[in-house]
Amino acid sequence: MSIYGTVIRIEDVRKRYRLGMIDRSLIADELTAFFGKLRGKKDHRLPVGAAIEHQRAGEYFWSLRGVGFEVGKGEVLGLIGRNGAGKSTLLKILSRITLPTEGRISMRGKVSSLLEVGTGFHPELTGMENIYLNGAIMGMRRAEIDRKLDEIIAFSGIEHHINTPIKRYSSGMKVRLGFAVAAHMDPEILIVDEVLAVGDAEFQRKCLGSMRTVADAGRTIIFVSHSMVSVQSLCNRAIWLDKGLVRQDGPSDQVIGDYLTEYSAQTHEQEWTEEEAPGTEEFRVLSVKAISDHEEGAFWISSPIRIEIEILNFGITDNDLNIRLQVRTTNDVIAFISDMAESAGHMVWPQGRSRITCIIPADLLNDGGYRIGIGFLRQGKTWFNMEEAITIELQEGARTHTWFNKWQGALRPKIDWTR
Repeated sequence: MSIYGTVIRIEDVRKRYRLGMIDRSLIADELTAFFGKLRGKKDHRLPVGAAIEHQRAGEYFWSLRGVGFEVGKGEVLGLIGRNGAGKSTLLKILSRITLPTEGRISMRGKVSSLLEVGTGFHPELTGMENIYLNGAIMGMRRAEIDRKLDEIIAFSGIEHHINTPIKRYSSGMKVRLGFAVAAHMDPEILIVDEVLAVGDAEFQRKCLGSMRTVADAGRTIIFVSHSMVSVQSLCNRAIWLDKGLVRQDGPSDQVIGDYLTEYSAQTHEQEWTEEEAPGTEEFRVLSVKAISDHEEGAFWISSPIRIEIEILNFGITDNDLNIRLQVRTTNDVIAFISDMAESAGHMVWPQGRSRITCIIPADLLNDGGYRIGIGFLRQGKTWFNMEEAITIELQEGARTHTWFNKWQGALRPKIDWTR
């Protein structure tokens, strides 16, 4: 907690939505639904093709289920969690776009938020006109906008299109303009949701510098992103939301490490009983595992990955069995293929259980998802194949510069540079 005191206090906040319902503002709509129900007609509020189920039409869904924490002045707080965890709902409540169903929120200071691309923009108005509109929505006076207009336009980097209607802007241009207005209204609290993923390197550098300036001035930032690199690099504290609850709150490195460890644990190994194990009449695969040498258990590009394959051999007596490792990206691009025979040569296979291990070295693969396939070959031909035995998700640590988009390519080797 900041030594300067608390600026945001969230106490047992809950938000409830009603599934299968559409709000109606006209009494005629209410009467139509009521008399239709008396005549036995299907409720027109339900989606097309949906059955009339009372437990669904009118069922409640809790997006937030008792969230509570405090944020100090000058803190840069990151919110992480999977889709549906409640991050965006919490930001909308903090931005006063929606109200909590239960609980209490106390905030001290002017709040500026950038939640979605183009929030507060009118598509038919020009960029210049939308600066005044967006500023007014955020509580800026016209004289204040006039004083900062040139600075806002320069920061956005879209000077040549400032008199063009917003509807002709790309997503990146809208984000540039929206962040420029939000960052220049001198907020005590700045709320940002996934904007760095849209901008280019130069825009990210400006955003990072602006947010650091805001934080250095003793103001508070709440930042939501699915990019762990961005959160780890920008935030000194992180909160992990899971199914509408605070799962963990602490230093960003620790929270992100625990979050990634749990995520990776759900995909990186498979085990079978002897009766269910895939294979042939002579050979079975009992397990395939990816094991991280990192102390937190998550997979990082800076740490080696050990692939362990446990087999059951009850029919092969010669040395003609080769194992091939194939690593593909989630876009089905082959990162590399490795042959056991090329590295270790051929060997006579023992009867019964045995374990084969290979190591993917550190600083080879890029961050992102990978599908690992295992192929078994005899006489130079594929004898048995497991196209997607396991999957892993590689992460990288905090970057020291100001660009947070994904590096291109499946490989990202650390090579020596001299000058």
